[in-house]
Amino acid sequence: MEKTIPLTQAYFDEQTAKLKEMETTGRTQVAEAIKLAKEFGDLSENAEYTAAKNAQEKLEIDIARLTEMLSKAYPIDTSLLKGDVVEVGTYVKVYDVEFEEELDYQVVSSCEADTSKNRISNESPIGRALMGKKVGAKVTFDAPGGEMEFKILKVYVK
Repeated sequence: MEKTIPLTQAYFDEQTAKLKEMETTGRTQVAEAIKLAKEFGDLSENAEYTAAKNAQEKLEIDIARLTEMLSKAYPIDTSLLKGDVVEVGTYVKVYDVEFEEELDYQVVSSCEADTSKNRISNESPIGRALMGKKVGAKVTFDAPGGEMEFKILKVYVK
């Protein structure tokens, strides 16, 4: 299968560990909850059993989703990032022309995007506008509040 989802090494490692935890500890805990619930008797009217089975189903769905995502993912080799052009994995400092302020972002894949941590998706309007651009470039993009203009001040790799 072709690896098409670039992830930062930290996020890739975090999700790999999360999957392992779900497959081991998570499954063990759910199995114990089902076993305990069965001891309450009649399964047709056993709320604990129903809840445990629902938890098992949710866990298996989460495991399948995460397994699927990781099967398509690869950790970004930051040593290959040039740092002179915006690409997935780079950090970028921009100047917001309208609000006259500097903002820092890391461009990541949509799986990893988190605006509360200033991690923007390469597929978002701002991410698409920034991708492939160099320091000094001005980009405009449509945001929920209207058109915005940024000037790229710095592109770097940590």
